[in-house]
Amino acid sequence: MLQYRYDTQLLIEGESLDEDIINDYIVDNFDGDSLLVVGDEELIKIHYHTNEPWKLLEYCRTLGEIFDIVVEDMDRQSRGLKG
Repeated sequence: MLQYRYDTQLLIEGESLDEDIINDYIVDNFDGDSLLVVGDEELIKIHYHTNEPWKLLEYCRTLGEIFDIVVEDMDRQSRGLKG
């Protein structure tokens, strides 16, 4: 059994985005692991394993337009099922 079930990935398009601030906010406010926050002031890619992907999506939406959203169930994948 995985501790964090959902592999959550998305892009954020906005203005004055700061990957360090976003990274720190996610670490401080959301339970999960394998966090990756990369990009520049206008485009950020997020990758995070969490049990509550909707909370991450709600936060990211406050930063700008979110798109290319992927939420995969890693527990289903480990059992050979489609994510």
